[in-house]
Amino acid sequence: MLYCPLSSAIRHGSYDIASLLLRHNANVNLACADNRTALHEAAKLGRKDIAGLLLRAGADPDYTSNFGFTPLALAAQNGHTEVMELLIQKGASVLAQASDSASILFEAAAAGNPDAVSLLLEYGADANIPKHSGHLPIHRAAYRGHLLALRTLIPVTDIGAIRRSGISPVHSAAAGGHPECLNLLLRSGFDVNFMLAQRVRKGYDDERKSALYFAVSNSDITSAKLLLDAGALPNQDPVNCLQVALRMGNYELVNLLLRHGSNVNYICRVNPLHFPSALQYALKDEVMLRMLLNFGYDVYKCFECPHGNNVHSILGYEGWTSTIIKDTMFCEVITLTWLRHLSGNVVRVMLDYTDHVQFCSKLRETLMKQNLWPEIHSISTNPRSLKHLCRLKIRKCMGKLHLRCPVFMSFLPLPGRLKDYILYKEYDLYGQGNFVRNW
Repeated sequence: MLYCPLSSAIRHGSYDIASLLLRHNANVNLACADNRTALHEAAKLGRKDIAGLLLRAGADPDYTSNFGFTPLALAAQNGHTEVMELLIQKGASVLAQASDSASILFEAAAAGNPDAVSLLLEYGADANIPKHSGHLPIHRAAYRGHLLALRTLIPVTDIGAIRRSGISPVHSAAAGGHPECLNLLLRSGFDVNFMLAQRVRKGYDDERKSALYFAVSNSDITSAKLLLDAGALPNQDPVNCLQVALRMGNYELVNLLLRHGSNVNYICRVNPLHFPSALQYALKDEVMLRMLLNFGYDVYKCFECPHGNNVHSILGYEGWTSTIIKDTMFCEVITLTWLRHLSGNVVRVMLDYTDHVQFCSKLRETLMKQNLWPEIHSISTNPRSLKHLCRLKIRKCMGKLHLRCPVFMSFLPLPGRLKDYILYKEYDLYGQGNFVRNW
């Protein structure tokens, strides 16, 4: 049976027809579609008058549907507080759980009505009962962005229950893209560096761990800034947050991560190269390339080659050598047919961040065919200025870690102009608002 006459009357909002059917002995607890009764339909629609009529006629307030929902759960799902209170007063259990173990409080948190949440708590609902997935009501409120409901749930949610769930509501707020909820949670003392439990991480192909990763994946700069300013560590995930931002080509997000210490010299776990992986996302973009180099990218790795001036061996098809899975050299990448036209521009920029470097035979052969070769050749064969060499020496003494954390520079007793020179401010195209520098 899809819908019995009584349920159909309620779905159409007809109190009079429902009353007429009951006076003619309609079965008030007859189960229809999904094993739902007429009281389920009245509760879902928020019809307090009809719900009262049904309860007076003997409707079971705790009848469960095929999915384990009681009428109170459906009222909570839709935020119908008056119907919820009526059902509770007639004996409906606030502790009932659906087939997936979702509590009625969980359903209310998903709907976001703070009065409904408060009502359930007042009558003894437990905020620490998880679903099968481990999620608590606080997680659902944070994910949906229900700020008022979240504020109500924070003081009644046990930290131990959150730990056992394997996921923090900070993750949920970041995943849902709700910076207001994120800010509330952080101000309430939730750990910005709580990492997903292993069993939860397995549900993601990238095995993400941090709340920051969720924000970066969503390209949510506001949430990412909130997390970083609160002390989020940017290098905790198997796939680096910086790699995600680079892949999206998001200048602002890349800059934000770099300013907060993201490792510009990370090595990708899949197909690791001999040189730090970030470069592969910046080969066509001078703005991005200089951003990486300014923050301490290890450019010297790009000029290392075991073959030197000797002829490079060619195995298999172009780009597919015995080292393609591991430790591929920069010269092997930049000389590929579909990238070699970029080699002159990329190498010319790199020379602004090096002293003397040598080109292997393979890289030199490609560079000699580029328009910028005369300038590259001149720079690479003539002594560099003392000013330039001093900058490189100071940056080397600072170390990669301090270059990744520009705030360190503010503590050095140096003139502002010298600090700017050391940090390559003249080449900070992003800071200058110069974004049209694609090759």
